[in-house]
Amino acid sequence: MTLNIILLFLGTIIAFWISAICGGGASLILIPILNLLLPSSVVPFSLTIGTFTSSVSRISVFKKHIKWHIFFWFVPFSIPAVLLGAYLIKYVNPNYLQLIVAFFLIANLPELFKTKKLQKENQKPYSKFLLALIGFFAGFISGITGAIGLLFNRFYLRFGLKKEEIVATRAANEVFLHLIKLIIYISLGLYSSTALWLGITIAVATILSSYTVKYILPYLSEFLFKKIGYGAMVLSGILLLIGTSDKIIQQDKISLSTVHKTSESESIISWRNTDFIIEFAFDDGFEVERPIKSDELPNIVREKYNGMKNQYDTIYIEKVFSFGQQPTYEFYCYKNNQIIKKLEI
Repeated sequence: MTLNIILLFLGTIIAFWISAICGGGASLILIPILNLLLPSSVVPFSLTIGTFTSSVSRISVFKKHIKWHIFFWFVPFSIPAVLLGAYLIKYVNPNYLQLIVAFFLIANLPELFKTKKLQKENQKPYSKFLLALIGFFAGFISGITGAIGLLFNRFYLRFGLKKEEIVATRAANEVFLHLIKLIIYISLGLYSSTALWLGITIAVATILSSYTVKYILPYLSEFLFKKIGYGAMVLSGILLLIGTSDKIIQQDKISLSTVHKTSESESIISWRNTDFIIEFAFDDGFEVERPIKSDELPNIVREKYNGMKNQYDTIYIEKVFSFGQQPTYEFYCYKNNQIIKKLEI
């Protein structure tokens, strides 16, 4: 554990340096690391200790650069949303939301290839309504995952803010969210002693990072600052996609297998002990099949099943979905562990 804390401390300093240079994102960089050390349900607690401390220290360093008109529209709508998100963390698997976040981050790839002229043309102030909407979604996603940085970095980069203004305004917008989340996580019991120590490690590292980064920012141009920001979003999205996909595959026991027959090919996707079969036949096209139980059959088909079930040892039932057609049903009838009949209804 001591070695893990040392590595996490050094990694956090570098991550929050990158975060300041990119306009955010240290949390999404640290999520894959914390996923290796903690259960998913308490990762947001550790992250929030660090991000709250980081926001406070950045405000103290860059307070004169805060854009208060953004703050006053962003924060009031984000607070109820973070309460909702933190409450739902007990009922929503954060891994699936992280997977969606990963795709949004990777979607910023075209921004890496835009010229300085095109980048300036895309800069525009947002309406107050859009500021409020962004604040709500930022709070909601932050409440569930414990991180919002890079996901909403695009909003700050396209608003026309300078690099110091992005760092300062983001910190002011997020400091209250992080404090509220900490209170909620503790009240819901979504923490552990290990998560607390790792969170404290992150917090100490963020303070050191915040007070040293002000010597780095002056050496970066606004154009380079934004390019690095978009690059970090895409890279973090790829890393988050790989790490989260692996956890979902293991957690939900997802597997894929393919069976080739004479005139058709079947791909079987298993998810949470349920098989979804994707079948392609040259005469019928694509079909998706799902194993079901007899009580899921419509009444007319169930009567057919009841008339057959005593004739065979086992009857496996699949519901078949075809594009542009009504669902059909397939019965696989077994006797002495051998298939005797396949019936389509």
